[in-house]
Amino acid sequence: MSHTLHGVAPLPHLGVIRAQGEEAARFLHGQLTQDFALLGAGEARLAAFCNAKGRMLASFVAFRRGPDDILLVCSRDLLPATLKRLSMFVLRAKARLTDASGEFGVYGLAGDAVPAAARTASPWTLASDGEARIVSLYPADGQPRALWVAPVAAGAPAGPALDPALWAWSDIRSGIATVTAPVVEAFVPQMLNYESVGGVNFKKGCYPGQEVVARSQFRGTLKRRAFVAHADGELAAGQEVFQAGEPEQPAGVVVQAAPAPAGGWEAIVSLQLSAAEAGDLHAGSATGPALRLQPLPYLLLADV
Repeated sequence: MSHTLHGVAPLPHLGVIRAQGEEAARFLHGQLTQDFALLGAGEARLAAFCNAKGRMLASFVAFRRGPDDILLVCSRDLLPATLKRLSMFVLRAKARLTDASGEFGVYGLAGDAVPAAARTASPWTLASDGEARIVSLYPADGQPRALWVAPVAAGAPAGPALDPALWAWSDIRSGIATVTAPVVEAFVPQMLNYESVGGVNFKKGCYPGQEVVARSQFRGTLKRRAFVAHADGELAAGQEVFQAGEPEQPAGVVVQAAPAPAGGWEAIVSLQLSAAEAGDLHAGSATGPALRLQPLPYLLLADV
């Protein structure tokens, strides 16, 4: 059904945190899992904000609008708490964080609505179109996708309307999860494959939870991964996943879910590797809707 993915979808579930000031990049560099000190004008970053135990409090797609002006796009339901917590660490840094969700429009572009240059660009490439910034995303079923962010006064991007439900499904098919309120503090970044899709930099300096994230990577202790799954029944973020052989103990959790255009539901699920290998997975309970794992749309870092 990839041919259905053409058009422009408003994304009101996403909000924008704005970091301004001559030390904004340096400040974010010390708080998030990605390198912001070297963030170039043609680059975006996928990044996580973690607690001291390495568990994700929020995830961002971030980029520069100017030398001292960085926008961080995140789930709107987490924005107030995330902004409050990040602001606690600013201290004497010459940086100011604000909720700029009312100042910027955020849209998803898919298929032919993605500008030609962005269609062939690598994920997390940043392009400019006047006041708009266009971030190339991971594709879904071979269809190019991009995030379009511009001041509200610029209006909506050109292109046919795309059902937001289809965009939500394309997010699942891309395999890149966004942290939302039902799954706050549930995952270290690798449990969502973030180290394999440009969300973690292991060469940068310290940030909250950095020791745990590094230890998970280099000591072989990671036992959970993200997978794409299909079910005939309805799925929801935060729903537990069970392996039939161990009906009392959850084997994972639904991270993000959306109805599939051909019927049923699809989700990104974070699972114990042993349960994924065993199969016979069900959502909600050991007798709930059966989950059928789909091939990941990208290679894991360990397999490259």
